[in-house]
Amino acid sequence: MASNNPDTYYDRSEVSNSDLTELKNYLYPTTQYGDKEAAFKFGTLIDAMITEADRVDYFKRTVDNVRYTQDDFDLADAMKKSLRMEARKDQFLAKVLELSDTQKFMVNKNQKFEYGNFTYTLDTRCKWDWWLPTFNFGGDLKSTFAETVSQFMEAFYHFDYDRSRSWYMDIAGSDKDFIYAISKKNLKVFKIFINRGDKIYLKGKEKYDELAFKYWMLFA
Repeated sequence: MASNNPDTYYDRSEVSNSDLTELKNYLYPTTQYGDKEAAFKFGTLIDAMITEADRVDYFKRTVDNVRYTQDDFDLADAMKKSLRMEARKDQFLAKVLELSDTQKFMVNKNQKFEYGNFTYTLDTRCKWDWWLPTFNFGGDLKSTFAETVSQFMEAFYHFDYDRSRSWYMDIAGSDKDFIYAISKKNLKVFKIFINRGDKIYLKGKEKYDELAFKYWMLFA
């Protein structure tokens, strides 16, 4: 089941990838570097500029009445322009920007999971930055401090983006997925494509299988 109303997404009770992240941080606490709230706030800005432009007030420098600095607005706007420039030579990205449903959330009731020989169910949810209904797959938009492909790959695994992509793919039942990331440092655009059964998918699924089972034991 799918819906296009993003306003109620964070009020829903189904398990999300963010819930798994919170559980991981609780079970395996590590030192956090940087300002997570500032990073999340900036991520909201760049997502809105690219996928939900009607939420952005350029005159007041706000998203949903949340104010941003001129520097943040200028950087996000430059990142948006960089992605648009990339789409001029990347035909797939051009189609994504042209054809995608944006900020589309999906719910999977009684999704089946297996951990070892044990089977259980959870109600799950996810929200796509881009969803291509004609092709039944979607992808994610990220901002990053990485300046090279190798640095972004390190960030990809460090922040468990592999887990999120497998989680989303299995909720939707899709066989492909992708990420486009824009550097805050040099405005380069990085891209990763994922296929069901490949190394990234399997590693991500392994990560979420462990956390989903622990979530089920603790809260379901």
